[in-house]
Amino acid sequence: MFSSIARALTIVAVGGLLTLGAFGAGQAAEKVTVFAAASLKTALDAANAAYARKTGTEVRVSYAASSALAKQIEAGAPADLFISADLDWMDYLATRHLIDADSRKNLLGNRLVLVAPKAEAKPVDVKQGFDLAGLLGNDRLAMGAVASVPAGKYGKAALETLGVWKTVESRVAGVDNVRAALALVSRGEAPYGIVYQTDAAADPGVAVVGLFPAESHPPIIYPVARLADSRNSATTDYLTFLESPEAASLFASQGFSLLK
Repeated sequence: MFSSIARALTIVAVGGLLTLGAFGAGQAAEKVTVFAAASLKTALDAANAAYARKTGTEVRVSYAASSALAKQIEAGAPADLFISADLDWMDYLATRHLIDADSRKNLLGNRLVLVAPKAEAKPVDVKQGFDLAGLLGNDRLAMGAVASVPAGKYGKAALETLGVWKTVESRVAGVDNVRAALALVSRGEAPYGIVYQTDAAADPGVAVVGLFPAESHPPIIYPVARLADSRNSATTDYLTFLESPEAASLFASQGFSLLK
């Protein structure tokens, strides 16, 4: 009698563990893993919090330069979704068949600005031939690495168009991502930096002193796509949310423009 009861209790206990295990695995599968450009952090964190409240689905994000993230994806890093700060790095993955081409969309736009430490900020007329070298003096200009980081590429293009790149090229402090450039200015380690408008809005330690003409550089476009290897069914719902009015208002509140 005792052994029969013990066996029954054991079966129930094992069954319960199996049920919990299956539930845990299901929950883990619902988490969405996103690789996103560093400049998206403030706005995307807010959008992800709203999505989690709405659906109960957790979104895990790795933020870095689009170039670094694309290389990680190419190397096999597991993720469900990629949001780049430019078209080039999304194209890089597309040519390697690493994204689901049908899911690709242009999600957001941005503006390029010149920032300075808030306590020392004075307006700068960013125009053809403006004296950026004179403003820098013996100091350095903080910006993303111009060979790879989208904000750095846009910044170099703008300075070339305005005819001042050659005067400051040797004094660029190129860093791994745009938020790192922002931090150099915020900490007073660089007198000026070139970042996105949305980055400047996220750091109270800097002030926008100049706005680069939109025609001085290629359009700043943030494309999004599901990765080809993702089998996470929650990714489609998350993508739909990113294009929803609720998410749009959160992105707009941080200064992003909405692309349709």
